[in-house]
Amino acid sequence: MTPGQIPTPDPTAPDSAPPDLSGAARPSVKDVEYRGGPLDAERGPGLGCFWLQVIVLAAVVVLTPLSAAWEWPILITIVLLASTLVLLLFVGQTIIFLLRLVAADRRATGRRRPLRSETKTVGELEDEAGTDEVAREDEAPEDRDGPG
Repeated sequence: MTPGQIPTPDPTAPDSAPPDLSGAARPSVKDVEYRGGPLDAERGPGLGCFWLQVIVLAAVVVLTPLSAAWEWPILITIVLLASTLVLLLFVGQTIIFLLRLVAADRRATGRRRPLRSETKTVGELEDEAGTDEVAREDEAPEDRDGPG
């Protein structure tokens, strides 16, 4: 391979899939990976768990400085502070998980076009480029190279 040449997959390799010659646009749907597998909405925390965590976090965030101001025993203030940090961790991880669920759901429905966009989105340009590549693969080699 010469410098600057783009490597192409070996079509004779046993793990390579045959090219799609149907002429249809490639689907833009991608599975969202989570812990080495596709993301399953049924596994993991839901919105009820998230809102419970947020409510408890809000209460602890309010009570922690008030416990110091009201001169509660220092052990209670320490426990409230530690629980604030732990709840921040859990709420943050739950938010990330739920955002990944939303992303997986939106990817499953396909590309969405911005409402006021007059130009093509990057995803639409990528889809068209993929369709053009499939069309070029369908052509006979003598058609691409021209005469001679």
